[in-house]
Amino acid sequence: MITDKLPMVKGLILDMDGVLWHDKEPIGNLPAVYETIRSLGLKFVFATNNSGRTEAEYQQKLAGMGVFVEPEQIVTSAVGTFVYIQDHFPDKKTLYIIGTPSFKLDGKARGFTVLNDNDETSPADFVIVGMDTELTYKKIDCASRKIRAGAAFLATNTDATYPTPNGLTPGAGSMVSAVSTASGQEPFVIGKPEAYLYRLATKRMGLTPSQILCVGDRLNTDILGAHNGGFLSAFVLSGVNSLEDLKNWEPKPTLIADNLTSLIND
Repeated sequence: MITDKLPMVKGLILDMDGVLWHDKEPIGNLPAVYETIRSLGLKFVFATNNSGRTEAEYQQKLAGMGVFVEPEQIVTSAVGTFVYIQDHFPDKKTLYIIGTPSFKLDGKARGFTVLNDNDETSPADFVIVGMDTELTYKKIDCASRKIRAGAAFLATNTDATYPTPNGLTPGAGSMVSAVSTASGQEPFVIGKPEAYLYRLATKRMGLTPSQILCVGDRLNTDILGAHNGGFLSAFVLSGVNSLEDLKNWEPKPTLIADNLTSLIND
């Protein structure tokens, strides 16, 4: 059991894509593994770089796979972006978002003014770029113009790819790169490998980094982010990176496992 290997661990921060599922396909028996996590008395929060869904939508997706959690147990890069703005720039309310409809609706629900894609003239306080499978030249043009006009540039994450049952597809990092190239500016990044999402999850659990194991499938986001925040880390081989990738990678994870089930049970 994980608690035998790491008795100091009181909580888990778990990535989603590549750890829990590949798109709509669960990885292993998720209800069983989460019953084991709960039986061990471990707290847990999900922290994902994916900005495409709201907390409630992720809660619904998990429930559809037999895992029932509270919304506050889910931290996305979209949530992290909104919290970052609210905490550091409480008077800044106007956003231009490249992202999913859910991302934009969530911003409006949190009290922000979210400009539409046809609004090329209104100034924005922030341009935020996340995953957008309907990215167009017009959106890139609008975002870059607003950045050059003075809007701060935020990226939910810079993941180049996104794992699906059919292999890797372009991730939010591909969209961020397009806007960065067009605007001539680099973004401030909210998601992993920055430690901001991990710190939000830590606060929600009421623990310290030394008591938390961060679990992920990407070395350059999940594992590096854990290292940057002073957390223990577990690298699972069910997602993007492989043991071959790990050979020349630093920092090394604390643990390595085939998947989440083996990490918890073996």
